[in-house]
Amino acid sequence: MDGRDLVRSVRMVRAVGPAQGLRAMRTAWRRRRADALALPRRVAERARVPGEARGAEPQPGGGVIRFARSSLRVRVASGGAVFCGWDGAGPEPSYALAGACPEVDARAVLEPDTGGGWRVVSERVLVAVSRFGAVEVRTPGGAVLRRELPPRWWDRTETAGRKGAAPGGRESAAPEGGGRPEGMVESRWVQRSEVAADARFFGLGGRAGGPRLRDGVYRLWNTDPGGAFGPGDDPLYLTMPVQLVVADAGTHLVFHDNSWDGRVTLREGVEGAGSGHDRPGICELRMDGGPLRYWVLAGTPARVLLGWTALTGAPALPPRWALGHQHSRWGFGSAEEVRRVVAGYRERGLPLSAVHLDIDHYDGHRVFTVDRERFPDLPGLARELREQGVRLVSIVDPAVKAEPGNAVYESGAAADAFVRDARGREVRGVVWPGESVFPDFTDARVRKWWGALYAERLAQGFAGVWHDMNEPVSFAAFGEPTLPRSARHDMEGRGGDHREAHNVYGLAMAQAGFEGLCELRPGERPFLFSRSGWAGLQRYGGTWSGDVATGWPGLRASLSLVLGLGLCGVPYNGPDVGGFSAVPSEELYLRWFQLGAYLPLFRTHSALRAGRREPWEYGSEVLEHARAALRERERLLPYFVTLGQWARLSGAPYVRPLWWSAPRDRALRDCEDAFLLGDALLVAPVLEAGATRRAVRLPRGRWYDTATGQAHEGPGRVWVEAPLSRIPVLARAGAVLPVAGADGATELEVWAPVAGRTGGGLVVPDAGDGWRRPAVERFTTRLEGGRVVVERRGGGPAGYPVRVRGLP
Repeated sequence: MDGRDLVRSVRMVRAVGPAQGLRAMRTAWRRRRADALALPRRVAERARVPGEARGAEPQPGGGVIRFARSSLRVRVASGGAVFCGWDGAGPEPSYALAGACPEVDARAVLEPDTGGGWRVVSERVLVAVSRFGAVEVRTPGGAVLRRELPPRWWDRTETAGRKGAAPGGRESAAPEGGGRPEGMVESRWVQRSEVAADARFFGLGGRAGGPRLRDGVYRLWNTDPGGAFGPGDDPLYLTMPVQLVVADAGTHLVFHDNSWDGRVTLREGVEGAGSGHDRPGICELRMDGGPLRYWVLAGTPARVLLGWTALTGAPALPPRWALGHQHSRWGFGSAEEVRRVVAGYRERGLPLSAVHLDIDHYDGHRVFTVDRERFPDLPGLARELREQGVRLVSIVDPAVKAEPGNAVYESGAAADAFVRDARGREVRGVVWPGESVFPDFTDARVRKWWGALYAERLAQGFAGVWHDMNEPVSFAAFGEPTLPRSARHDMEGRGGDHREAHNVYGLAMAQAGFEGLCELRPGERPFLFSRSGWAGLQRYGGTWSGDVATGWPGLRASLSLVLGLGLCGVPYNGPDVGGFSAVPSEELYLRWFQLGAYLPLFRTHSALRAGRREPWEYGSEVLEHARAALRERERLLPYFVTLGQWARLSGAPYVRPLWWSAPRDRALRDCEDAFLLGDALLVAPVLEAGATRRAVRLPRGRWYDTATGQAHEGPGRVWVEAPLSRIPVLARAGAVLPVAGADGATELEVWAPVAGRTGGGLVVPDAGDGWRRPAVERFTTRLEGGRVVVERRGGGPAGYPVRVRGLP
């Protein structure tokens, strides 16, 4: 036990109590012993590189290049995505891909290149492979976006631990006792890449220190940080081997489809380093095992995210009510307290869409139960709130209390649904209900069983769910707070252990919940968001920040997470407004609330002893300004509906970095304290105490302060007022925003275009909470004879009431 383990132990005992702390100590020792006994032991390692190219085999969309000690498969998909797989790795099976692998580009051809290398030529991208295995991805014009140096493997010849550790699933063939066959070879590997000296790195899932990723090491292992986190904490709950790299030469996304534990080392380049030569940016990826395979998508940021959506699936569309304000707290004591909170919103004229119930509404923290003393008629409460336009949303944890008489445990045990160790015993950990077991969501049969359990939540009147503790977490006094790495998983029948399954556990749980809800209520889109996940999570729902620390650094980390996750393809997300861990000051709470009003998931939340989050708890001035923020959110709901629909169609996040439409603007690439909400609005939150003015970096064009109407010209940096009553929001000249009018009907708010230029925007009308897909309506604007003309693209009038702003 090292110093960090000691600190974690103290925090954990304070959080869960001495009895649970003692159980967690025993669990940590059991996990350490299980891994020592069952994980394969390294006998020898042999370094290996590809060696020299020996020949190539053309195939549709590319081909296979054979080297002395490896082979490389290169394939270009019809949309321009490039797949590379070493050592025979193919694109499937994959938890990230949505359905079948995309069709190949039939026009892409493999041909010899200079110097004994090979290249794959296609319309959108060129892939050059050198004689010794370096891979360059180039634009059609020849600009190098990324250069992968020859990888290096360490092939380890392993023997089983003393009791044996089988990599296969529960039904896989293995020696007696589940042991791993002697002499099996696995490889850890490293791949070093070079990018342009001016490039900036983004992504890697949820990172508190982003959105631009500085020089450093970033771990790929979904982790509960064990308390509230701030900008310096890494890793967090949702990591992804997904990078977005932005440079003058172009933008590209690279995804290493490997769910094992790994580390990414980043070093930004330097232009004119040394004797006038550029030093390229460096990315080095080290993985503990698994295949070396990756995808590269190149183009504009919008095209890259569109390609990522085509590859990994369209984002799930939240119901309209989930785009409103939602109130949550760990610590709702009873149904009467929920009623009082909802009445407080109503009496003060504050819009509210949903209330979230945390683990304290369960009976003894047991999942899929209700504490009948504190919530005697939960379905009745849900109906009562629904009549007031407020939904109930339930937490769902994966851990199931292992005790006789617990219906969920007995049902799962009968179905052989729980993760087992190498000797075939249930893996047990400690979570909120006490000693618990964990469903193996990598088994389709178990996902089906688990999804059917959501019928109980629907019967209780819940309209949505949020998945928590699904990294997965098992309290531990020392070591990693998760399952043993030797724990066995089905892995869709392939078999494997927790080293491979850990990072996809939350993703597979989200799939189970989403598919179960679809079967139970086929006419409604499920509302689900998950603390943990992996590449492709957007298919099933969104995510949130997790337990962000209350404080100004936590506020800044919130924005970093929202931007970074959006660039990794998860557009619906947001933070715990006010922070999770403590009571915020009045100013901090208000500034966080004002930021939240412009984020997709707008939810207040806090820990058990971190105070309340109702706006009226922070004084009359905060209440007045929070009311204004809530009403602006309600006014912008048609715009959020449009952004959600557009995210489903294109993968473009609601919240975008300022460089989204101008990735070659280096000043914008380094701007991290403001964002674009769609194409129309620029939001500049206040992230420092006491600030009433702030600088804003503007993209090219004219921008109007929506509060004062003052016009500012970009590109450049301007100072704007930021009184306590609001945060700066600027509208792009020519923009068309669908907003709610005084009667609630949609109208168009149009910001005057610049003379001689055109503007425009999209409207996607609300089509209800089912699956019907509405048409996308496109509008153009222009200034003509001193008046603004708004036309529906394709001809005809706008079809909505129009209100023009920004004219002199």
